[in-house]
Amino acid sequence: MSRTANLVIKLTAGLEAPERVSQAFSVASAALASGINVSFWLTGDAAYFALPGKAAEFELPHAAPLADQLEALISGARVVLCSQCAVRRNINDGDQIKGIVIEGAASFVEEITRESTQAIVY
Repeated sequence: MSRTANLVIKLTAGLEAPERVSQAFSVASAALASGINVSFWLTGDAAYFALPGKAAEFELPHAAPLADQLEALISGARVVLCSQCAVRRNINDGDQIKGIVIEGAASFVEEITRESTQAIVY
């Protein structure tokens, strides 16, 4: 059985769906710790987590702190803020946490169609 070398995770939920948010961050963090190349996309209301301080506002009992997980992902993975999602939420390039890039659908499609890539949407 071949192992997936790349994992693309797209998070579409925000504070309104705390368990989905926590699952996406946990899976991305576990994959990164396992040596898998991770690309983590913040889309929909998850776009707000790209702003300084927003991940620290997230609380879910028995879940790892989101801010710590986001910091680790920024350090070791590729974290992407959806361009259309950012515009719809009045987030301008430069507002996001340093290390988070803003890209669009074409980049997402390019990533998920690479060989040895698995994509998950939360």
